[in-house]
Amino acid sequence: MAEEKPKKEKQPKGQQQHGGGKGEKKAKKPAQAPEAAAGGEQEPQQPAPPARLAATYRDQIAPALMQRFNYKNRLEAPRLEKIVISMGLGKAVTAGEKGKMEQAEKELSVIAGQRPVRCKAKKSVANFKVREGQETGLKVTLRGARMYEFLDRMISLAIPRVKDFRGLNPDGFDKGGNYNFGFTEQTVFPEVDAAAVTFQQGMNITVVTTARSPDEGRELLKAFGIPFRTEQAEKA
Repeated sequence: MAEEKPKKEKQPKGQQQHGGGKGEKKAKKPAQAPEAAAGGEQEPQQPAPPARLAATYRDQIAPALMQRFNYKNRLEAPRLEKIVISMGLGKAVTAGEKGKMEQAEKELSVIAGQRPVRCKAKKSVANFKVREGQETGLKVTLRGARMYEFLDRMISLAIPRVKDFRGLNPDGFDKGGNYNFGFTEQTVFPEVDAAAVTFQQGMNITVVTTARSPDEGRELLKAFGIPFRTEQAEKA
């Protein structure tokens, strides 16, 4: 009898012999970025430049304050710690106008570059029709680069847009050298679209410093360029 020839085993589809090995797959090439495939080189990302007033404080204001108050250590010189912007919307909320809260929140976020926090009443006051836990205002706390950028925009753009401006009150400092002042309307900031504003809303701004006295805080803010009211302006 003739010997039967062994049958060849069929290989499954997708597996081909390569270099003598069975079932080996070709290694996939790593995907290239579209810029690299096109032959272009991707530029390395550079850090954002420091705020203008931050560099001014480091190079000019701090040495001048050390000489003015006879400080031996640079860390003794007063500096900015934070800026707090707040809006009171109690009248609009108690009147049932909830849309004003959302509108003011959008405008304040555009002004500060940061989303504000909604403040709630700590206790009920019957005379003002305020209940405990009711949202009555907005608040934003700025630190670091955003603080210096907001101060720069406020001094160079917002304050010159105030109508009949004669200078900020130089007596708005507390014992710790912190300064409080406010604006009567939000349209002094160019970031706010005046055509889209439906109601005028004021705001209070608190500049918190590390100064030990009102005189140190006043000299610090003068060096930054905040225009305080003078005696000549008061007489006029």
